[in-house]
Amino acid sequence: MVWSRRFDTIAAIATSFGESGIGIVRLSGAEALKVSEKVFVAKDGRRCSDFRTYTIHYGYIVEKKEIIDEVILTVMRSPRSYTKEDVVEINCHGGMVALRRVLELVLEKGCRLAEPGEFTKRAFLNGRIDLAQAESVLDIIRAKTDAALKAGMEHLKGALSSEINRIREILLELLSRLDADIDFPEEEIETVSLKDTIERLQKVHVQINKLLQSSRRGRVLREGLQAVICGKPNVGKSSLLNALLKQERSIVTPLPGTTRDTIEEIIDIRGIPVCIVDTAGIIEPRDLVEKKAVLRSRKYIQNAALILLIFDGSRPLSQDDIMFMDKLPQRPVIAIINKMDLKQKIERARIEKRFSQCIDMSAKKLKNIGLLEEEIAHLVYQGGINSFEPIMVSRIRHIEALRCAKNFVAQAIDSSDNKLSLEFIAQDIKEALAALDAILGKSFSEDLLDKIFSEFCIGK
Repeated sequence: MVWSRRFDTIAAIATSFGESGIGIVRLSGAEALKVSEKVFVAKDGRRCSDFRTYTIHYGYIVEKKEIIDEVILTVMRSPRSYTKEDVVEINCHGGMVALRRVLELVLEKGCRLAEPGEFTKRAFLNGRIDLAQAESVLDIIRAKTDAALKAGMEHLKGALSSEINRIREILLELLSRLDADIDFPEEEIETVSLKDTIERLQKVHVQINKLLQSSRRGRVLREGLQAVICGKPNVGKSSLLNALLKQERSIVTPLPGTTRDTIEEIIDIRGIPVCIVDTAGIIEPRDLVEKKAVLRSRKYIQNAALILLIFDGSRPLSQDDIMFMDKLPQRPVIAIINKMDLKQKIERARIEKRFSQCIDMSAKKLKNIGLLEEEIAHLVYQGGINSFEPIMVSRIRHIEALRCAKNFVAQAIDSSDNKLSLEFIAQDIKEALAALDAILGKSFSEDLLDKIFSEFCIGK
């Protein structure tokens, strides 16, 4: 967004495209009520400029005496709105033609089309939320599970920001005392001792490290985990996919090689958004289609975060089974011995010797599906699946900033241990603070904002 356009009155369709019962055109800016007054005719004849904040009004959108749509208009005056500007939301019928006509009309009467994320950007620039909270809005929109939604809401309420601010307060107090010693070395000013300085810095180091330790789980919640189902033909890969999805997504037949391409679905496993990929079990392709399927399957297996390797427990290990075992990349693997409802002939000990996680199940009869889900969650959360943490760092930008702050705090501790000049310690603390400030958006560049908010949809 060009800085000079920051004070324009903007408008956009704030609901998803397609047919629906209701669609919303959102306006924000100093002219929002004035523009609304040019297009909205209230049923009771009142003017938009007379509407109080947090009120709803019934009427029509009119263009040259032609009624475009019957609407409900909501008014939120500055500063008590999402953007802290005057905001008007026009609740139209949800068809795209009606929404587009209303949007075109308000643009014609003085609004500018909002850029991606510009409403949330204004909420940040106007001080309603900090940058970490602004980013959490996108996490909420893209949440694939209840746990991801809950984490996003905690960050929007300020859980991460509050923790960052607590760390900042410790560093700011240390810095002020160090600066006093540096600027007034002859004055009798009470300052912290070197020992106390080190103890406080160590406390900060522990707090930052705790945040960083949450990043693995946080990123999985936000981005999801890719798990690939693989194994030779007819071992039950498609049955497992259907069992995890709790619906028939993949065709299951007694014939080997039914799946000739990869099938992807996102499912919620204990709060974790897992992208499950069912791969073709074909080993020796018979035609060009199967050759492409095999190449695609191999690519997914190489890039997987987790591999679910399936064996047919009713048959002895074959050369194809052994080939899959030998050629798997260095990834976490859960070995699944399927068809436990049939007489077992497989050499289980050989599989257990190779893989630490090994589960018996019957995908067809849905036996031990819950056990597999628990094992997946255990691998991801390392046993912490029952304790939800309100603060889980998930964005690369935040992780990098925290690592930077952690390094400078460690450097300040080292400088203190070695009794270096106070200026060195103070400078390290300033650098750590700058890294933390970047997370909250206390210091930022226009390029950074453009990069962050370009991920948003236009209506948000």
